[in-house]
Amino acid sequence: MTESKPAVETKGRYDASSIQVLEGLESVRKRPGMYIGSTDINGLHHLVYEVVDNSVDEALAGYCSRILVIIHLDGSVTVKDNGRGIPLDVMPQYGKTALEVVMTKLHAGGKFDKKTYKVSGGLHGVGISVVNGLSVRMSIEVRRDGKMGRQSYEKGLPATSVELLDDPTQSETGTIVTFVPDGSIFETTDFNFDVLSSRLRELAFLNTGLEISIRDERSGKEHAFKYDGGIKSFVEFINQNKKALHEVVHVAGEKNGAQLEAAFQYNEGYLPNIFSFVNTINTTEGGTHLTGFRTALSRIINSYAEEKRLLEKDVRISSEDIFEGLSAVIAVKIPEPQFEGQTKRKLGNSEVKGLVESMVGPALSSFLEENPKVARVIVEKCVNAALAREAARKAKDLVRRKTLFEGSSLPGKLADCSSTNAAECELFIVEGDSAGGSCKQARNREYQAVLPLKGKILNVEKARLLKIFANKEIVALASAIGTSVAEEFDISKARYHKIVLMCDADVDGAHIRTLLLTFFFRYMRQLIETGYVYIAQPPLYRVTKNKKDQYVYNDARLKSLLEQLGEDGVALQRYKGLGEMNPEQLWSTTMNPESRVLLRVSVDDAVEADKTFTLLMGEEVEPRREFIEKHALEVKNLDV
Repeated sequence: MTESKPAVETKGRYDASSIQVLEGLESVRKRPGMYIGSTDINGLHHLVYEVVDNSVDEALAGYCSRILVIIHLDGSVTVKDNGRGIPLDVMPQYGKTALEVVMTKLHAGGKFDKKTYKVSGGLHGVGISVVNGLSVRMSIEVRRDGKMGRQSYEKGLPATSVELLDDPTQSETGTIVTFVPDGSIFETTDFNFDVLSSRLRELAFLNTGLEISIRDERSGKEHAFKYDGGIKSFVEFINQNKKALHEVVHVAGEKNGAQLEAAFQYNEGYLPNIFSFVNTINTTEGGTHLTGFRTALSRIINSYAEEKRLLEKDVRISSEDIFEGLSAVIAVKIPEPQFEGQTKRKLGNSEVKGLVESMVGPALSSFLEENPKVARVIVEKCVNAALAREAARKAKDLVRRKTLFEGSSLPGKLADCSSTNAAECELFIVEGDSAGGSCKQARNREYQAVLPLKGKILNVEKARLLKIFANKEIVALASAIGTSVAEEFDISKARYHKIVLMCDADVDGAHIRTLLLTFFFRYMRQLIETGYVYIAQPPLYRVTKNKKDQYVYNDARLKSLLEQLGEDGVALQRYKGLGEMNPEQLWSTTMNPESRVLLRVSVDDAVEADKTFTLLMGEEVEPRREFIEKHALEVKNLDV
């Protein structure tokens, strides 16, 4: 009798045959998120940033003065600069031109030895090749050394050989890159002009005298940016609709190979607006450079206030108080930035904190000594913020004792849903008890909650936290959502992943919606950035003909419908409020996921959003009047 051998299990076997080697740019196409962060709209825009960053690196090195970005009708993008151009000579070790090597191999570029570029914002030899690998088609044209070189690619692979021609004009050097993102990789290939324009505007501010233009052939939009005042102009731009307390303070310095430039200005508002950059990259989550700036401001202002005896008894100014009403831009340039994550949202270099602090501290101290009137204004602003913070803390503690912010006791007016799975839960914030009653009857109780608000909530643009915590409607709103607000905000505690603003289609409804959006943007911005905030789209009209109802959501559709049916025998009802619809109509038109239309709220341009909220909801009347006069003729369906 022979012993039987167990069958060989091939499934899940791990040996040499399991090892895959991804050649060229295959790894980029296999794992795009490792290189550009994501394959959503943010990753799509990151492609443009990587190409533009290469042009900006040429500007940082002193060889580029103009950059042009074009969004074409076919969805492709062109980036053109007048820098030195990628070298066209052959690299002996590869037997290929430097151009082809840079475009088709990872970690090939001129940013490693610190001779060609002392600092750079690109991906250190990864960026342009990654864009190539994630594009269906790409072409590049380079002019330098009296020659023109060009090559085309498909999904990262050369589609043509490098063509070298004599350039008889020799008038200008530079690079022209055109690419078509791969629709099989990205969720969308529709570029957003405003998002790209916002980033290019930042780059223009950060590179004094650099001219950056963007043109959209799809819409005809075009913006051109050039700022000779650098980041000082940036701060003035941020504060243009706010009442500034003093001239912009500007600090610049260099130490141990690191360069720092900072500019700041206080205004009469209560909210900070801080932008930080590393090698022109917007570090939206801050990092060690921002920590150094914050520490320096806190230390120097406290020291000055104590020395001049400007502090009240037992008052200590915190960094939170220092930032109240402060608009600031902090930009550092360092040879070896260490970012947390490929998309570079946070700087991790530990040594940068001390460098920034050591450069900002003495400069700020000298400024305060040389400008005692401005110094007193700044200190008084910070002291008032400290006193208000303490009062707000006591108010918050009182609110907590009433168990409102802790989530253990939800507001009585909230009709909650039965599901506890936040990912499927929806909160409808409704204007008034009448509409609230209809919504409560219309909703699906399993996953839809309704919170009616009484009248208009507090305009938080003009209020400190103390007043905000005393507002019953805001407390109810924050309690229902569950995340708390301001510095204690915690997105993980959100009880709903869809928060739907449901307001009447009239002037009051628009005002209430703007007040709510102002609150979310100022104190719960991450709800918007995470994509949790939506605006409901109730119908504007009910068109009835032959006893059949049809709901219309905009004037263009109504006009089209009347032109097809004709107006004979048509009954037309214009809805001014949600309360005019019965529960069945409200469900079918506005709340049913199968048939409703929701607009997701997003922040495409944080600076422009800040400007808009300040203009519409802030203290300054004149800019608001000018805005209204400019756009008055665009208003439709104005109910007075």
